[in-house]
Amino acid sequence: MAIDLVTRRDWGARAPRGSYTQLASTKGVKVHYTGGLVNPGIVTDHNGCVSLVQSIQRGHQDGNGWLDIGYSFVACPHRKVFEGRGLHHLPAANGPGLNSGHYAVLGLVGNAGLVEPPDGVLHAILDAVEYVRERGDAGLEIKGHRDGYATDCPGEPLYAWVRRGAPRPGGDGDGDPGDGEGGGEPEAPPFPGRLLRYPPVTRGEDVRTWQRQMKARGWDLDVDGAYGAQSSDVCRRFQRRQGVEDDGVVGPVTWRLAWEAPLS
Repeated sequence: MAIDLVTRRDWGARAPRGSYTQLASTKGVKVHYTGGLVNPGIVTDHNGCVSLVQSIQRGHQDGNGWLDIGYSFVACPHRKVFEGRGLHHLPAANGPGLNSGHYAVLGLVGNAGLVEPPDGVLHAILDAVEYVRERGDAGLEIKGHRDGYATDCPGEPLYAWVRRGAPRPGGDGDGDPGDGEGGGEPEAPPFPGRLLRYPPVTRGEDVRTWQRQMKARGWDLDVDGAYGAQSSDVCRRFQRRQGVEDDGVVGPVTWRLAWEAPLS
């Protein structure tokens, strides 16, 4: 899929307050998150994504005193990529002394509300990665903001994905822009579209599918289609082992890891 680019004009960006520093080439990309509350409603409302990007730009210009939004590109849950500072322009989000090394790509997730990145966000990040490689002279690296800078960004779920080599969700045939080996990895079935959590008990065939996979991985778990205290406990222990937030909730990241994480 070619990049679905939302130009600055299309999302109503303010003009930059000055001239960009030019960026000839980079080692690759640093991945970011907002670090705040992201309304989960943006998953079904693209206008919410537009408003959020506009708000981020206002915060960077009016609050931080930057000449523009700090990111090169912004990835939203609808697999759209917002043009921030764009190609060959120095970002401001990576940290002092680090901006010239990587483009900065923000995934629209935060540390509250929408925390686990939907597949659309991951695809859009990788679409942006391919774009800057093809047109922006970016290298192969895909790193987290915290790599080389003292920060929690891009959050545990997104950083766990980066550490796994930033694979394409679902193995859709678009290839893997990461610099890992790839290939021959098990693919997770599509995420069922709802969170599996307790309390209250969540019931359904999606629960049974996840339980069956976790039991196949060696976890002591009843495959009964009821996501209760036992399932939640297994989920928390599995999440801790994978280095993601141990909230006991099976979201898109935890679901995918159940199939794609290496067996320990």
